[in-house]
Amino acid sequence: MEYSPDDRLEPREQLHMKLDLASVWERVAQVVPDVDAVVMGSARLSWAEFDDRAARFAGALDAHGVRPGSKVALYLFNSPEYLIAHYGAFKHDCIPINVNYRYLDEELRYLIENSDSEVVVFHTSLASRVAAVRDRLPAVTTWFSVDAGGDRPDFAEDLAEVLEHAAPQPRRDRPHPPHYMLYTGGTTGMPKGVLYDQHDFVAGLYQQFAVVDWGAPIPSSLEQVQPFVRAVRERTQLVSVPCCPLMHGTGMWVGVMPAHLTGGTVVLLEGRSFNADELIATIEREGVTRVVIVGDAFARPLLRALEAADAAGRLPDLSSVGQVISSGAMWSAEVKDGMRRFLPDATLIDALGSTEGGGYATQVAGSGAAGRTARFVPAPDTLLVDESGVPLPPDVPGPGLLASRTAARGYYKDDEKTARTFAEIDGRWYVITGDWASREPDGTIVLHGRGSNCINTGGEKVYPEEVEEALKRHPDIEDCLVVGVPDERFGERVVAVAERRPGSEPTEEELREFLRGELSGYKIPKQVVVVDAVRRAPNGKADYGWAKDVVLGAGSPAG
Repeated sequence: MEYSPDDRLEPREQLHMKLDLASVWERVAQVVPDVDAVVMGSARLSWAEFDDRAARFAGALDAHGVRPGSKVALYLFNSPEYLIAHYGAFKHDCIPINVNYRYLDEELRYLIENSDSEVVVFHTSLASRVAAVRDRLPAVTTWFSVDAGGDRPDFAEDLAEVLEHAAPQPRRDRPHPPHYMLYTGGTTGMPKGVLYDQHDFVAGLYQQFAVVDWGAPIPSSLEQVQPFVRAVRERTQLVSVPCCPLMHGTGMWVGVMPAHLTGGTVVLLEGRSFNADELIATIEREGVTRVVIVGDAFARPLLRALEAADAAGRLPDLSSVGQVISSGAMWSAEVKDGMRRFLPDATLIDALGSTEGGGYATQVAGSGAAGRTARFVPAPDTLLVDESGVPLPPDVPGPGLLASRTAARGYYKDDEKTARTFAEIDGRWYVITGDWASREPDGTIVLHGRGSNCINTGGEKVYPEEVEEALKRHPDIEDCLVVGVPDERFGERVVAVAERRPGSEPTEEELREFLRGELSGYKIPKQVVVVDAVRRAPNGKADYGWAKDVVLGAGSPAG
């Protein structure tokens, strides 16, 4: 069957059909078939090509006997194939499952089994990990490999060949699309799948564009998608670079989906780990308008690279950048202010959110607003609640737990965890993620940190994030993690693992003395372990287990 991006949906399309990702993107492809949808290095896919390859992936699933509603695990690095399989799974009414590419052995087996995945798509560089668990995954019937060096295992089909020969699946109505699901690793326990109704999820993403009058309604149904895309395209083209992994919510929800829901372009970095110089070159080459990062783990290297380029007299042209958006980790004020020097016309958006709740507070810094650390403007529906889930009155500053309105339905196959984390408040569905915050007189909220990471030392509560940010203000410290370790006298003692800036040799006493001007005495670490590199996950999130191992002598301080 020949496939054309100009194929139209059947005229029996009903008005006010609900939004689902595959149907939305099919309509986008009809509006902008020749615009780049995905770019990675020299590889470029127009929207027509992207839609065609996703349709071929859906056709391949059908040919392999994969039923609608099945799960498709994506054990992949950032790549065009990730986005093709993601989109193609939705076309076949399947549910793509994000798998952390650092997982191996038990974590990898658990997530694929827990998600009930029947299809696994993986890079060949990860083949040995897949082979190690394959025999313990009898429910998986189909394995597709993406060439990334090394040999393709006999049990897997080459995805490039599959897409070349598969018949594209024809477009169709989807009156009852499956749930959308994203797995979150969280800070404790095994990964958990968070379930979303697709319509509510997509409508929520579109609402971020409501701050501008585009001359067309913000889509709340499928027939509104194409007029909205045309209206957006008349004013701008979103060219977005997700610097973090696509298997992380920030990468997909902030880096990919807003661009693709408006007919824009997603540009992927080629490096497997973040390289600020590669990002700068990519911004100049592709005219990037949106850069998506995860806190200081990405922002600090970017700032250092810009400072080095400035000192060398070769400052890059970053004038295309209109937004830098961070979510998922702390983005400190001094780094934001440093970046504003090089991006004077860009808006820096620090978003507070979670996989379970999406975004529930933001902080915006631009030409007329200074950056701040851990202080946010809450969304209208965001609440502070006590430990019983009762909302605190507006005139009570807290501290309290953040409660966010959410389109999530709960955790996959975990009713007990759902009951502990989600709650109905005043007739609406909220998620209480465990983040503690207090309310300022001006209505802003100050984030203290995740309760599960809170250190109880001598009866006093210490939130690691506050201490980390204070220590990172020292000129010789690049990054920092703070943990609590057992202590006979205090129950727990506060200990910091701090990454020195190259060429510096800060002493433990020097760092502790610096903090005496920044923090209350009980918050100052009893010990500071200085290392060459602090270890974080690829998405920039803290690896507190590693930090604790370093302190207790079980890990390598080298990171």
